[in-house]
Amino acid sequence: MELVTINNDKQSLNNVYLGKNTRIFNFVNAYGCSIGDNSKVGAFVEIQKGASIGKDCKISSHTFICEGVHIEDRVFIGHGVMFTNDLFPKATNSDGSQQTEADWKVIETKVKQGASIGSNATILCGITIGENALVGAGSVVTKDVPPNTVVAGVPAKIIKTLNT
Repeated sequence: MELVTINNDKQSLNNVYLGKNTRIFNFVNAYGCSIGDNSKVGAFVEIQKGASIGKDCKISSHTFICEGVHIEDRVFIGHGVMFTNDLFPKATNSDGSQQTEADWKVIETKVKQGASIGSNATILCGITIGENALVGAGSVVTKDVPPNTVVAGVPAKIIKTLNT
């Protein structure tokens, strides 16, 4: 992987580890993260520090991958997927001062290899989406998704098991 910094009117990549043959489209904001070989990141995506994307992944446009999200190899992320990293976010502390990084703890999320997440899904923090699992479009995932299963709905529930 190569450490890259590119800042122009179409991209902002700061201290990003990029794998070979990785394609980054316009209007991507990524910093302090890593993106593996042969992956593709669509337009209007943000990838925050400490996030990681494996090899051969496709991250579709308008997706938000926050700090603490770890995506393994061969994962598909649909358009407009939102990840979270805090179960109880607040703007200020009890004394009224604005919160900083020191005032909260990142809760990590894992997306295992071969998983697919449909467009406009919301993935709450602290969960694992299992290998080859499929999250239906528009779902809100609030708990772990077992490997080789399909989940959908609000909140997401198991719809069926996939044949492997």
